[in-house]
Amino acid sequence: MGSGIERPVVTGFHHVSAVVSDVETSATWYQRVLGLQRLPVTFPHHGADAVDGTAALLLDTATGVMIELHHDAARSAPDRARNALDHLAFGVADRATLDCWAAWLDTLGVVHDGVTDRTEPTDYAALEFRDPDGIALEFIYFPTA
Repeated sequence: MGSGIERPVVTGFHHVSAVVSDVETSATWYQRVLGLQRLPVTFPHHGADAVDGTAALLLDTATGVMIELHHDAARSAPDRARNALDHLAFGVADRATLDCWAAWLDTLGVVHDGVTDRTEPTDYAALEFRDPDGIALEFIYFPTA
């Protein structure tokens, strides 16, 4: 059944792109809350299909994960929310780190649900919160043993 074709190699996660209502406001929030570094470039989003269709690119220097934020003026607010992103989860090394993130979010006045320990479908713990556009974000810890 082999065709001689193998799956090409993926080098890793590159970026996630989210539609936001205000690129500058959201970029500042992600820098302040998550400590992301804004790269000194803007990109046209899909050929700049909107007048203000440029995007900001933010980098987590520790992991290499990037978040692209863009605004599409052609989309209405409900369309932006529906097409933006369901949620974005960041892994952490241990359960205690979730408590540290909760304390950090508290100092910044970022509303969150508190750390929740769950057992379904497996044991894990999560801390959920939202960005200025209501996009769900999560820090998550999955024990390895």
